[in-house]
Formats: sequence, C-alpha cells, structure tokens
Amino acid sequence: MIVELAPRFLTWDDVDPARHSFDSASAPQVVRSLGPAQSVPSRPDTSSGNPASHAWSWDEGRPWADAMSHALAEHYGRWTLGWRWSHDEGDFDGGPVGNWCCAQDSITTPQETLGRVVAALREWREWLESLAEWFDAYPLDLTEVEDQRILWERAARNLILQVTDRTGCGSGWHGHCRQVLTWFLSRWGITPDLAQELVDEAVGGRFASWTAPDNVLVDDVAERLALSLRADEGTRAAGPAPDHLERWLAVRETVPWHEAPDGGGDEPVAPSRDGAAQDIRTFDGALDPARARGLLTALRLLRADAARGACLDFELLQRWQQHVLGTPQPPPFRDLPAFAKGGRERYGIGPDTRARLDACLAESARPTEQSLPLTARAARAYLDVCFFHPFDDGNARCAFLALVFVLAREGVALDGVNLLRRVTFQADEPQDALILTRYIDIHLAETRRNTASPDS
Repeated sequence: MIVELAPRFLTWDDVDPARHSFDSASAPQVVRSLGPAQSVPSRPDTSSGNPASHAWSWDEGRPWADAMSHALAEHYGRWTLGWRWSHDEGDFDGGPVGNWCCAQDSITTPQETLGRVVAALREWREWLESLAEWFDAYPLDLTEVEDQRILWERAARNLILQVTDRTGCGSGWHGHCRQVLTWFLSRWGITPDLAQELVDEAVGGRFASWTAPDNVLVDDVAERLALSLRADEGTRAAGPAPDHLERWLAVRETVPWHEAPDGGGDEPVAPSRDGAAQDIRTFDGALDPARARGLLTALRLLRADAARGACLDFELLQRWQQHVLGTPQPPPFRDLPAFAKGGRERYGIGPDTRARLDACLAESARPTEQSLPLTARAARAYLDVCFFHPFDDGNARCAFLALVFVLAREGVALDGVNLLRRVTFQADEPQDALILTRYIDIHLAETRRNTASPDS
C-alpha cells in the first residue's frame, strides 16, 4: 500500500532537481494561484489539546493540506510532496522540514498559512539540491567498485550524518535516512528496489526514533553498505514489462477474502453525517469547485442506483464517470494499455477486458449463501476498478465511488472516509487487499458507534 501524498515513497527520479526545474522567486505567486489557496480553512479558537481542535484538524485541516500537496504536485511535479515532511511528529514524521508541522499547528490565518507553505516548499527544495551536490561530490562507477569501496563508504557515512543533523533524529528520522541512502545508490546506477534492499540489510533495524546513532554504528552501516555492492549490480537485464491486470486477477483468487472483518454486522447504518460528501467538499472542493460538483453529482446518482438495487458494471461506472470528468458524453472504455504509479504498473488490454471487468464487479452483490463480508466485497470492487483501469482519467475517483456504491446498496453509509482516499494499492500484493478491508472496517465500526451514541 502506498499513501499517495506521503514523501517516504518518493524515488530519486521523482525528486532529482536536475529533472525538475523550480523558480524559488516565483513560488509565492504560484502557491497563491492554486485552488487550495482560495479556501484556507479557519482554525477554531481552541487550544491544541481540545477535542474540537483535533476533530477540525482531521476533518478540515488535513484534507486542505492534502489538497495543497496535490495541487503543488500537479504544478511542479511529485517532488514537492516533501514540503510537509516535518521534524519530529507532524503530518509526516522524521523529515527535514522545519517550516511546517501539521494542520493543527501550522494552519492559522490565510496569509500566514500560505507563507508557511512557500517557506516549507523552498526548504524542502533546498534540501534536495544539497543532497544532489553531496551525491555528485562522489562520482562513483560501479564497474570499479572494488577500487572505490572506501569512497562509497565515506559517502554513505557523510550522508547519514547529514540526515541526522537535518532531521534532529526525532520520531521516524531513520525512514528518511534509509531513503536518502537509497537515492544515493540509485543516482549511481543501482535499481531502486535493489538499492532499498541493500540499505535495509546494512541498517538492519539498528536506527531508532529519538536516538542519534553513535559513530561506531554509523561507521558500521556505511561499511556494510559499501561491502555489499557488486560490479554487476547496475547491469541486470530488465525482464519483459509485466501485465499488472493479470497479476491482480491471479492475486484476487488467492486473497483470503473470508478473513476480512465484518464491520460490526450486516445491519444497515445511516449516519447523521455523509463522510463521502464531506471529504469531497473539503479535499476536491479545495482543489477545484467544479471537480467537487461533478463528484457530488456522481455520488447522488450512485446512491439512487444503489437504492434501486442496480447491478454494478461498466455501464453504471460510465454513467457516474461522465460527471466526475465533466465530459459531454459518457467516457469510453480504454482501448490501449494503461499505466499508473509513475509507469511502474501496466494494465493490459484485450477484446474481453470489459467483459472480465463486468464479471468481477458482479461478484460485489451479496449472494443468498456463503456471502463474503461486506467489507471484502466493497474492497474487491474498489481494487477491480483500480487495476482494470477502465478510463483514461479519474480511475481512483471511480474506484472510490464503486466502494461507496457497494456499501450503499446494502444500506450502509460511512461518516468518515479518510483512510479510503489518497491511498494507492499494489496489484501484486495480497496483503494490500486485506489492508483495505481493515480500513473499511475501521470506518464502518466507528460509524456504527457514532450512530448508536450520537452524543459521544
């Protein structure tokens, strides 16, 4: 599972300053021109420890910050996602940024808040540029690794010290440290997956939050990393590009869906607050009011379709997607292979792809006997849409709507959906499917509690 806006999943290709231009002088103007800048939320006049302040942060503040991250990434590129990677505990723990902490503490007045966004963005960019300089200070050649091990070791040691100094070794600092070492190896020709494996083996879980590593540990990690390198690491031939749709269909048959939690029972639940609509208003509305209006229209349609017991299929998705994308006609099923996750996943296409999608989506209905838990059927429909990737755009939004529909068809709505949006799941990871069922269960169980005790 990948949190879409989390910086810890960024690769060196994502953030390399040489690949992504940035004009620091124009950043204030750019930030203020983005959609979220027009709707900075007002923080309640309460102390940070007040439950109302925490609820505001979760329901309004964080979705707004997510919307700003999304808008910055759309304008500049994914490298910007690190602007919220704060020291110690914040939106994302253990990062190199001091100008932003979290929505609860960093969102104040619109002017101050946007100023913090600009300062944090510049700070993150300066850190990336300084890392690029450190990387290039050690122009290493894998083919000569036997003669350069002392240089690889020295580079790794210096980078660890740079990260400890920049992060302050607070909560989760070691995650960014491993990432920086992985970036360094990637910069000099080692594939990201292998680089991460080598770094994890060298660190061996010996870095800890709130604890600076001593010199002996730093030296040992650097030495282990240097000794693990081989001259042929950068020349491994890449195999043929896999079809991640086929991988998903194979994984789909092996996931123990029956082990999914049941969400507290089969009874319908109608909360006082529509969590899906609320999230659309706060996140999508901050990005673009027209985008939010389209999604809300699709949400109303799917609820009406659910009330009449409609069968979930591509034609139904297509009807909603016309409003999601704001197209004059229902968008067609794609006719070419599709790509996602920066090109890391590829979804094939064939003459029967649409029919296979319809067959999978039909399984979201509850049969009369041996029914899977509702959480499993909703999660499976969501992932089917993700990996069949039926449209040229907007598939994540479509998958979310499919999940909401499967719940609504059985009289279930959620009063919160924070765990169900702005996350990405991997086609060939069976555990990702079960994680999604647990996320649905968390929201459903909380909705049942809140509905049973509205004053709690």
